This record gives sequence, C-alpha cells and structure tokens, in this order.
Amino acid sequence: MREPAFWSLALVDIADPDYTQVWVDVLPAHASADPSAWARNLLSTSALPRWIALALAGLAALRRRPARCDRLHVSRVEGDEALVAVNARRLDVRVGVGVDEQSSLVRVVAAMRFKGAGGRLASLPVRAGLALLARGMIARARRDMSGVTR
Repeated sequence: MREPAFWSLALVDIADPDYTQVWVDVLPAHASADPSAWARNLLSTSALPRWIALALAGLAALRRRPARCDRLHVSRVEGDEALVAVNARRLDVRVGVGVDEQSSLVRVVAAMRFKGAGGRLASLPVRAGLALLARGMIARARRDMSGVTR
C-alpha cells in the first residue's frame, strides 16, 4: 500500500494561514488529469451559481471601479497541482487544485491570510460561500470534466 502524502501549493504560498479548508473527491473515469483545466473549470465565473454571479455583478455596478472577479486565473502549475492566487486589500487567498491520477482523486485546498483587523470580517462571506458552495462546484466540475450531461 502506498504511503499517504500530501502537499499543496496553497500551503506553500501561505505557510501559516489564518483559515484553511480542504475538499477531496473522486476523479471521474475518462476525465482530464490536467490540474490547470480543473482549476479553470472549477473557479470560472461562469461556474458560479447564478445568484452569486448576479450578486457580484450588482456589487461591481455599485463600485467606482469594476470588480476584480476576472482575476481568478491559474498563476502556476507544479506537478499535479494548479494554483490560483488572489491578493486583495484585506486578505490573500490561495486555491490549490490537485489531480492525483494514480489514486483517482481531485483535491481543492483553500488557504487565506487576513490583513489587519478588517481582514477576518471581510473574509466571512468568502468563508461562508466556500463552505456552502464548494461541494456543488466540485460536483459540477466533475460532470463537466468527464463529459457527463445532466
């Protein structure tokens, strides 16, 4: 039996995070093992539930400058993991999306670093959203990446 091993670019970039969450799911048969394809699919703005996309669009309309929702792109790939990095005024977020083809697993690691007193408060909607939506987003990505339709 293979020894379990775990690492994540998200935890390399933010070595001592203020908040972390990990999700693991099964890699569907015949699905791509490209971690950057998984990251792009999982974290695309079109992958968000419609009510969240509409809320983000509404927030963007209220701001003087456009919202930075388009900044969710793969910043680097190492081995079997792609990293999405977002640096905001009050918090830094790293999301590592890994594909372990040998074990047939997909893993998503989120790590956050809060900046100042407002960082923890500003992160509340992000943390609540991740907790509520991640499983559904991963399930949708599994369907998309395996070519299975609803």
